[in-house]
Amino acid sequence: MNGEWLMRARDGRLCVHVYAPDGDAVVCRTEEHPEGPWSPPRTVGGEQRVHPGGAVARSPRGYAHLVAWRPTVPGESGLVHSTHYQPHLAALDWLPIGHPNKKGDRTGPPAVAVDAQGRAHVFVRNKGGGVSLRMQEENGGWGPWRDLKGDDVHGEPVAVAGESGLITLYAVMADGGILRWRQEEAGRPLVRDEKPQPAAARPDTLCALATSADHTTLFFTDEDGAVCAWRGDEAPVRVLDAAGPGAVSAVRCQLDEVDCTLLAQRTAGGRVAFAAYPTETESAGAWWAESESGPKLPQDARIALVEDGDGRVAAGSWVPGDPGRLYLARRKRDEPGLAMEAWRDVEL
Repeated sequence: MNGEWLMRARDGRLCVHVYAPDGDAVVCRTEEHPEGPWSPPRTVGGEQRVHPGGAVARSPRGYAHLVAWRPTVPGESGLVHSTHYQPHLAALDWLPIGHPNKKGDRTGPPAVAVDAQGRAHVFVRNKGGGVSLRMQEENGGWGPWRDLKGDDVHGEPVAVAGESGLITLYAVMADGGILRWRQEEAGRPLVRDEKPQPAAARPDTLCALATSADHTTLFFTDEDGAVCAWRGDEAPVRVLDAAGPGAVSAVRCQLDEVDCTLLAQRTAGGRVAFAAYPTETESAGAWWAESESGPKLPQDARIALVEDGDGRVAAGSWVPGDPGRLYLARRKRDEPGLAMEAWRDVEL
């Protein structure tokens, strides 16, 4: 799942939304109580089949908004949306929201973000190589598809709600340049920057995080093997050498009473490594600390970071398969720095 597949529910429990082993449904599992055992998997959205490669985002009220492609007629697909209000209850049935080009096959992986009013914003590449947007309206309906333009978009776009609730979208071009769209007013379509940011960003390595009242920060891995950060006002800056080839995950948290950005990435050897630095102060430097516990993860494993209901950082790694595996570790209580508990195995 593109986005916040590991999230904190309204009551502080952790929940995951991932694809079932057979790949035609999204399933959810939730802690039965904070730090407790996990519930059995439940199918999201009813009995309707969906394709792998969807997206999920958390609303300000803790609801999960999910988007996926579903098969329609042979050779064609359409996007569907579901809302999961409470992890111990069933999610709403999948609601068709159409195709950016009215009809056709899948055009690319979607992204979703939710504004301060709880309205989902769904983004997906269109046949022209740009990005299209469909937004929920305040009455719960959906506005029309809008072409946000763009050129030669590759890989997964990422969307994020800032502290203001306004949405920002990022995407990588074939030549590695970065496109950015920003929302200037709640409920309005996003506006693309006049020029792409020239960068050698690798597709499918983007991660975006709200880092202040004025900024969201985009993290990506470049072709030189560095994790870079970009806030749009200046050129991207190098944070540190990448621990591995994939995407980083990022979360803001308090470490030793300092507002920090914590990064996690799968290393080339298959472990998970962590690095932290004062938020928006990349010049302070950051260094990877590799986990000593847990299994070695395959290349298709996904890494996620979230704060639980007690404000403790939790790290999750999802390994697709039959069955899929979730490995989870929390930051140790009452210990300074980045001391993490041993990874636990949760079969999904």
